[in-house]
Amino acid sequence: MTEDEIVQLTREVIDQVGIDADEVTFRSALWDAGLARVQYPIGKGGLDAAPTLQTVVEQTIRDAGRNFHALSINTIGIGMGLPTVLTYGSEEHHEKYLKRIFTGEDFWCQMFSEPSHGSDVAGLSSRAVRDGDEWIVNGQKVWTSGAHVSRYGMLLVRTDPSTPKHKGLSYFILDMHSPGVEIRPLYQITGSAEFNEVFFTDVRVPHSNLLGGVGDGWRVATTTLMNERVALGGSTAPRGSGTIAMLTQLWDERSGSLDPVAHRTMQDRVAQLWIESEVGRLTTLRARANSKMGNPGPEGSVGKLASAELNQRIWNVCMDLMSSDAMLHEPGYPLDRDAEETGRMGWSLTSFFLRSQANTIEGGTSDIMRNILGERVLGLPGDVRVDKGIPWTEIPS
Repeated sequence: MTEDEIVQLTREVIDQVGIDADEVTFRSALWDAGLARVQYPIGKGGLDAAPTLQTVVEQTIRDAGRNFHALSINTIGIGMGLPTVLTYGSEEHHEKYLKRIFTGEDFWCQMFSEPSHGSDVAGLSSRAVRDGDEWIVNGQKVWTSGAHVSRYGMLLVRTDPSTPKHKGLSYFILDMHSPGVEIRPLYQITGSAEFNEVFFTDVRVPHSNLLGGVGDGWRVATTTLMNERVALGGSTAPRGSGTIAMLTQLWDERSGSLDPVAHRTMQDRVAQLWIESEVGRLTTLRARANSKMGNPGPEGSVGKLASAELNQRIWNVCMDLMSSDAMLHEPGYPLDRDAEETGRMGWSLTSFFLRSQANTIEGGTSDIMRNILGERVLGLPGDVRVDKGIPWTEIPS
């Protein structure tokens, strides 16, 4: 389809449901029209069209007056679960899960990291043992964002401990309401509990919930991780929007009170960050344009690394602009433990600053991102690995 045809189809959907329709109704209409993810197959939210046209869809919606961001209501589900289920799921999985992920009717979470294995995901120890048409899962996950509000989870567990660590993993869709699933909140420096620790005690998962084959979990997980980096790595929103917009707004409010020397210095810092934000946005657009069936290339890791560190620099400048006001965490102490109920956009600037400290950890630390880019993109020699090729049970704990 051409860009003009995409614009016309998007306008027809808007006219059909109304620009002010509720989120589920609006997104459902986009899905049915193939405008949810235009590069996806026809009948599954897409039109078999060029990925670049998705930006045209979203801009047309915003031009019509709706503040629309595709990932905003279900970042993990839409950004990571949707492409993974599309790539490895059966037709039954597609029918049951895909549309409801995009509409936000079903929230999803990702359960890879464990207390002893964060960056080294493949070393995880949570186990699943087959029992007929079911698998019995025992173990623990941690730092699971959104588990407390999720209907389903992407679960990576060890099904064969006698093989090397990357080969003995399997990937399941987990019903988070299953008996034996216990979720405990973990409170952060902001006072909210975005993520959790999750415990599994004899949790039964149907074999039909397997994505990929038994022992194929690492390959499936890699698809999720690559999409996670694209989802966390930047935005396809209009130029100058997002985090950098908050900085420029604060600059407009505060710059007049600065002395001439401080004004010139801060002006240079703000301008440099705006340029870096725009470069990051364009890199994200390129990453999504190069993706096929939801499987992006190395640009996702580039974007994730760059945006995580850029976000921290932006919020550091915000705190500098606030001067002594930045020393007080609004509305003061104790920290607001109900912040997750009001939504992050209700947070103060100091809350955003505190939250940004996690950016270089979540979704793969910056050090891990550099290793990935060095080894897999630049072809540099990898680190020495003493656990390569030996059974997981023989790896020293």
